[in-house]
Parts: sequence; C-alpha cells; structure tokens
Amino acid sequence: PRRSRRRKSITIAYEPGQEDGVEPQRPRWEPRDWQEQLERIREMRRNRDAPVDEMGVEKCYDSSAPPQVMRYQVLLSLMLSSQTKDQVTSAAMLRLRQRGLTVDSVLQMDDATLGQIIYPVGFWRNKVKYIKQTTAILKQKYGGDIPSTVEELVQLPGVGPKMAHLAMNIAWDSVSGIAVDTHVHRITNRLKWVKKETKYPEETRVALEDWLPRDLWREINWLLVGFGQQTCLPVNPRCSQCLNQDICPAAKKH
Repeated sequence: PRRSRRRKSITIAYEPGQEDGVEPQRPRWEPRDWQEQLERIREMRRNRDAPVDEMGVEKCYDSSAPPQVMRYQVLLSLMLSSQTKDQVTSAAMLRLRQRGLTVDSVLQMDDATLGQIIYPVGFWRNKVKYIKQTTAILKQKYGGDIPSTVEELVQLPGVGPKMAHLAMNIAWDSVSGIAVDTHVHRITNRLKWVKKETKYPEETRVALEDWLPRDLWREINWLLVGFGQQTCLPVNPRCSQCLNQDICPAAKKH
C-alpha cells in the first residue's frame, strides 16, 4: 500500500519567553534536603547559647560609642578573631576597650603594650603589626573610619574576605556576601551544600552564593558557626545529638 505523504503535524511547546528567542532557564542546582536541614539547625540553635552568641564579634564592640568608633572596634575584633576562640577575642577586646579603644589611642600605643593587651590571641605578634598598619591607613585615608566596600576592606593589612563581609554586615548593616570561616566551610561540605567538595573558604563562599537565597546570607554565618562550636565539631562531631543525623551525608560515616 502507498504510504501517505501527509506529514504528521508536530506541535512544539515553548517554554514561556522561549518563542522570543530567549533561552529557557535551566533549573538551578540546589542541594538535596537543604531546607529541612536548615530548619533543624535553626531548631538546634534556638537557645543561642554557643560561644559566638555570648562572645562573638557582635558582642565585642561598645554599642554606645560614636558610629565611627564602633565600626573601628568591629574591624579590630574581626582582626583579632582570626584563628582564635571567641572567649579569647572577647577578653582581649575588653582589655583594649578599658583603655579607650579608638584609632588615636591605638596609634599612640607602642607595639609592646599592644602585644601585652591582645595576648594570647592567635598569631598575636603578626596582629600587632597588622593592627598598627591598618589603623594608620584608616587615619590617613579614611578620616579614622573604616572603608564601606569589600574591595577596600580586603586591601587593609590582616583583613581577609570573611572579615570584610562580616564588617560590611555588622559595621555597615549591608549584606555584601556570605562570610565563610572554618565552621561554615566544614559544615557546608559535610552537608553537601556545595556541588563538589571545596578546599578553601573562598571557594565555598562562591559555591554557596551561587544557589543560597540572598535573604539567608546574613543568617548563615551566625547559624553555622554556633552549630559548629556545639554539635558539628571539627573532630568527633556529635552526630548522635544532631537532628540532621538521618539526612546528613556525613553522619552516615560516623
């Protein structure tokens, strides 16, 4: 029998906007179970009783100081906090504040005195040098205030990306990015909140900012730091006490 030459009509279904030559948006990658994991971490952090809650950078500055002084104290506490427990940073900041912590008071202080006051924060000798250099730059270039952009903040001696994003958040009330420290880096890798394993906190920040809704950026550092201090420890994490043990990829290994 002769084949019918009539072609079947094919209906092409366009995605909304595609008929205008616009590429259809690919579904954005996001981690499995992340919303449930986040809710459970919020639940575990509900008491706000981790060291970061009581002695973190947001508790270290004098909230009654003039805004410029307050911002300087925020930056200084961030510089001191690197590789240092919150308890030690908090105590060092208290000793500095008792001497009247301003740009001018630090510039007038000799290195030995500054070292004695901030000891035993991690790498205190380097921090004395960085604090003096950064404070001099703030005085000369910024009229004693701190810069209001991440780009300028990371140019200051001893200030890295994590500190810069936290400074923007706490000192300037501006969300410029996710502040990723060792806790955030470790936990997001354990939860597989990154597409593929990351080696450095900066890589983690880029990977997280790619999918995590922006309205969560401010909260995520505080949330995960406290969770990392109390439950998801670097060594021997307390998986049996964690509400996420049934949906955490790392928990199954312990």
